Amino acid sequence: MTVSRKSSRSGFDRVMIAGVALAFFVLLLPLASVIWVSFFENKIISFPPKGYTFAWYANAWDMPRFRQGFMTSVQVGAIATAISLLVGVPAALYLARSDFRGREAIQTVLLGPLIVPGIVSGTALFMFLIEFEIISGLQLAQTFAGLCIAHSLIALPWTVRLVTASLVGMNRQVEEAALTMGARPLTVFWRITLPAIRPGIVAGGLFAFVISFVDLEKSLFLVGPGSTTLPIAIVNYLEWSIDPTIAAVATVQIATIGLVMILTNRFFKLTRAF
Repeated sequence: MTVSRKSSRSGFDRVMIAGVALAFFVLLLPLASVIWVSFFENKIISFPPKGYTFAWYANAWDMPRFRQGFMTSVQVGAIATAISLLVGVPAALYLARSDFRGREAIQTVLLGPLIVPGIVSGTALFMFLIEFEIISGLQLAQTFAGLCIAHSLIALPWTVRLVTASLVGMNRQVEEAALTMGARPLTVFWRITLPAIRPGIVAGGLFAFVISFVDLEKSLFLVGPGSTTLPIAIVNYLEWSIDPTIAAVATVQIATIGLVMILTNRFFKLTRAF
């Protein structure tokens, strides 16, 4: 009976490992394919390639639309991340530590940007900014400031959710002990609470940047004349050309996100935030 159970368990483990391996294969195959195509020598993408070259990366860098789009995406992503952290961390502290009427409703509303289709929320944000301009006379639609505000709104739920998860899993007895020993609330926050939830803060900032960096739908409505983001530049280029240049740009985008995640995980273990 014992041998039979061990054999059954071993078979189940093998099936699970095979399932995980298949999932990773399905997830990574498109990324690997894009990276591979970016080195093709062929001007028109075809298999098998005639040879391999780095020329498409230089070609992408020579195009102002991709340079400008990359820099704009990085700037907007950094600003949106900073704003989402400045607003999201205090909001998460209040939601996790306070019991008040409407808390569940607020948490449900925060799920909105994660559930509502991007094209719908992008349209809604654009219409709201237009109405705001009519009422106040202050133009935010199709400006850099309006784009940063919109990206901050789509990044905020990630920050709040991840920081809240860190706070829920935190042992509050350490804070209570420090307060009992005479420590001030601000000292407790800086010395105990903040270090404990730091992985959640870093993970929230990371996800906020990535979501902003790859956003297309909302940026289409809110980007100003003469300006562009990297996803918009990619879509516009695909309307007229389909050569490995676009694969090279996508590879740079993948590498940027991957590098941010690796460096972040190197100093702050992201697995502690989940």
